[in-house]
Amino acid sequence: MDAMSELIAAACAVRERAYAPYSRFPVGAAVRAEDGSVFVGCNVENAASPEGLCAEAAAIAAMVATGRQKLIAVAVVGGDATRPCLPCGGCRQKMQEFAAPGTVVVVADGNGRILYEGLLSRLLPMPFGPGGEQ
Repeated sequence: MDAMSELIAAACAVRERAYAPYSRFPVGAAVRAEDGSVFVGCNVENAASPEGLCAEAAAIAAMVATGRQKLIAVAVVGGDATRPCLPCGGCRQKMQEFAAPGTVVVVADGNGRILYEGLLSRLLPMPFGPGGEQ
């Protein structure tokens, strides 16, 4: 299994544990840190919308909780071919905050079929970060 297939499989697996009673739209995400470690997260909705948590944010938080601060790849799994689950603007910025140059984002449907694969810089043009313009 190649590196991206591993990330997609991890995101698919964690998607099954999403808490999405309101939207019925479970999402899973997996991030790969620079050292090769993989961290996962799923969306967690809340009746006090928008106080839920996106899958990408949960995976990044899991990575940061272990002391790692650079990610090189992200996989997001949710939806289907007619409703792909691209990261929201807030999650794109969260990914940028911790992204190493050349970070790749893959979006797959609930069956793991790739719908998008490209650089984070394509999803978030003209990013900003703690050091100013990136």
